[in-house]
Amino acid sequence: MKVLIKVQLRYFASIREALGTGQESVQTRSETLGALRNELIARGGAYAGSLARGKAVRMALDQVMCDEAQPLSDGCEVAFFPPVTGG
Repeated sequence: MKVLIKVQLRYFASIREALGTGQESVQTRSETLGALRNELIARGGAYAGSLARGKAVRMALDQVMCDEAQPLSDGCEVAFFPPVTGG
């Protein structure tokens, strides 16, 4: 059985606006960033809309940009944000 870990989630820009919060703590059995994203999408509503698989969403683990295969660890911080363009 997978171990339950605590993860601090942070949301930025349009994702934060859609969810109505900038952060939350969750307990999860997800082992990777991608699995955690799927778990959040499964919540439905604004989570499904803002983190949907067709959307460009950047992710960081402990303030380092990562891909979806990155493993999670207890107490880690995961950030979700849309791609940022300068101008």
